[in-house]
Amino acid sequence: MPMMTADAPQQALDGYKQALATHDWRQVAPWLHEDACFVFSDGTFRGKAAVCEAIRQTFEWIRGEDYQIANLQWTHRGADFAACVYDFHWRGWVEGEQAEGSGRGSCALIRDEQGWRLLQEHLGPPAES
Repeated sequence: MPMMTADAPQQALDGYKQALATHDWRQVAPWLHEDACFVFSDGTFRGKAAVCEAIRQTFEWIRGEDYQIANLQWTHRGADFAACVYDFHWRGWVEGEQAEGSGRGSCALIRDEQGWRLLQEHLGPPAES
């Protein structure tokens, strides 16, 4: 699979979201940095291989997932590093039952010789008011 590249952090985040919509972790993998660290409700996954496996398992667990990001705010956009926070919502089928969830997420992206890629993502419960 050819490497996908992005010239800006927003372009990389959009590419990542589009790849997630395919429900194919192989489409997601090119958007992840080799040193990626993702924190999900079921654990912390360090390194691209571990993150890819966690994403693959999520795709198996939640069938027909629709994942949406809203209220995106960039907290930093530099020459080689960017970070953002957002609300997320998902819905799909878990063990034959309709299920959904939501929360707050944060993401850090880094630019290297392969372009912008995700270095860190943290998905957690909704922020308290």
